[in-house]
Amino acid sequence: MITEIGIVAGDIWHFLDQHGEVTLSELVKGIDKSRENVLMSLGWLAREGHVLLQKADNDYLISLRKDA
Repeated sequence: MITEIGIVAGDIWHFLDQHGEVTLSELVKGIDKSRENVLMSLGWLAREGHVLLQKADNDYLISLRKDA
């Protein structure tokens, strides 16, 4: 499971690098992974300080940290 989380974290990184800030919904659709795996991988990236998460209405905005 840890390996899969790491792979999805890489997918998220590349998606955000190409698309800039996106919503969680857009991210899940864009990388075509389960919502659960995306959330676990986002947690990993957030804990390590690689992504910024911001509440926006009923969703979240996600972007790469520019200084990471």
